[in-house]
Amino acid sequence: MSNKDISKDVLNVVKKKTGKSVTSKDIEKIASGVTPSTLQSETQLRQLIKQVSSLVNVKVSEETINDIVQAVKSSKLDSNNMQQLMNMMMGKK
Repeated sequence: MSNKDISKDVLNVVKKKTGKSVTSKDIEKIASGVTPSTLQSETQLRQLIKQVSSLVNVKVSEETINDIVQAVKSSKLDSNNMQQLMNMMMGKK
């Protein structure tokens, strides 16, 4: 799967789940600041969740943020493999 396919898939998932259109530039802007350490730092992960929430203008409760943080921290994802993370978020195996 090419990066273009992934980008379209991500944008379609965001639009389907939130009803909000997001451009690839919006995603790239946020993604450019994400490093493997972002997924290891609870503070950085929380900040990332809030950035994405703000981008799509969808309020995320503190409980949901806690659930997302716990899911990421307890998962066996290779933090260097963003493809695996994107597939998990889009419900693909």
